[in-house]
Amino acid sequence: MKLTRLTKEPILKPIENHPWERSAVFNAGAVYHNGLYHMIYRATDIGGSEKYGEYINSLGYAVSSDLLHWHRYDKPILTNDVPQELRGPEDPRIVKIKDTFYMTYTGFGGRSENDYRICMATSTDLVHWARKGVLLDEPNKDAALFPEKIGGRYCMFHRRFPDIWICYSEDMKTWTDHQKVMSPLPGTWAQSRIGIAGPPIRIKEGWFLIFHGVDDLHHYRLGALLLDYEDPGRVLALQAEPIIEPELEWEINGYIPNVIFSCATVLKDDRIYCPYGGADTVIGVAYIDLKDVVFENDSWIV
Repeated sequence: MKLTRLTKEPILKPIENHPWERSAVFNAGAVYHNGLYHMIYRATDIGGSEKYGEYINSLGYAVSSDLLHWHRYDKPILTNDVPQELRGPEDPRIVKIKDTFYMTYTGFGGRSENDYRICMATSTDLVHWARKGVLLDEPNKDAALFPEKIGGRYCMFHRRFPDIWICYSEDMKTWTDHQKVMSPLPGTWAQSRIGIAGPPIRIKEGWFLIFHGVDDLHHYRLGALLLDYEDPGRVLALQAEPIIEPELEWEINGYIPNVIFSCATVLKDDRIYCPYGGADTVIGVAYIDLKDVVFENDSWIV
């Protein structure tokens, strides 16, 4: 089971005369709403590696009817204007619950080595966002809410290094029942650390979750999990091989080489779309049809 690239070219690139996104655009959250694809993407003013200096993150907004041609705002919709986000917001993931969009993201403070926290903002139009502050007061990232309640409670994935975790809340303020979902896979493409990609998708067999895995060479690939409907902390199946890995020039060469990293899974017309960052520099998109999400073969570890 593999993702297919919608195009071999990036769908979004930096704009040199926009200071806040002149160097890199990547790691976007996305949803389909009112006949359009909406993308909230991470952007930086300078390159993302330490050797390029202390970059500042912002979140930009873009909208499209076909995932290929995008109209984007000239100004960011979220900037580094609160203490926990002095270096800016990172890696947004978006779900819609009832009439509200919830965006979890990493607030990067940069005031100490572990100054990053899971934060949340809400919106009704995907452009104007109200910050709700820190969700978990601990060094943590790679967080996404489920698009519906589980057992009457809100449910959220997060990453306590180097593992994928899950937790629950009655009010989206206090999070309890933290449980490890999955650890890195020794001797594989995901042996160093793992984390979720976009929010899970409900399919007939369970929750379909795309995740990222990192090897000892710092190469990022995406894999796939199947989780139980009622107990999403329980892994039902895991594909042994990645579903996409860096192959194109702009996925291999960039500010952080050999990286495919996603924060979005969008279900539309029996197809799951997966926008992703290529080498922490540009954005691409890949997809898989639901009919091709198959678990009954030897490639899955059950």
